[in-house]
Amino acid sequence: MGLKKRSKVSAEFSMSSLTDIIFLLLIFFMLTSSLVKFDRFDLPTSDTKAIAPTSINVTIEKNGVYTLNSRPMAKRDLKGAISRAKNKTTNQENATLTIVAEVGVPFEKVVDLMNIANQLRMKAILATQPRE
Repeated sequence: MGLKKRSKVSAEFSMSSLTDIIFLLLIFFMLTSSLVKFDRFDLPTSDTKAIAPTSINVTIEKNGVYTLNSRPMAKRDLKGAISRAKNKTTNQENATLTIVAEVGVPFEKVVDLMNIANQLRMKAILATQPRE
């Protein structure tokens, strides 16, 4: 009985060209990512006159002084003080942290306060100076 052999199709895929492309893309992204620089910027001014309800105010001055509800405070004590102030508010679920930053304050300091508000499950509002 004469059985014919079926011709099998090779299911192999050449990976050499794919690795070359991935290597070139890796080099391209490494070179271009080092060229991107983020400059420091001042906090924006606002045209709106809307006043949001607030329960806790934190002020950041350009010289690095933090003030919580008109009391000067060290940065390391802010999280605990904000937590205690939140517990004293009548409506803890809707407690709002208002961040009042002087023009010229590095944005990293504002982000630190936003992270504290996030950890304490609070809303954070960034108050800016009105445009004149």
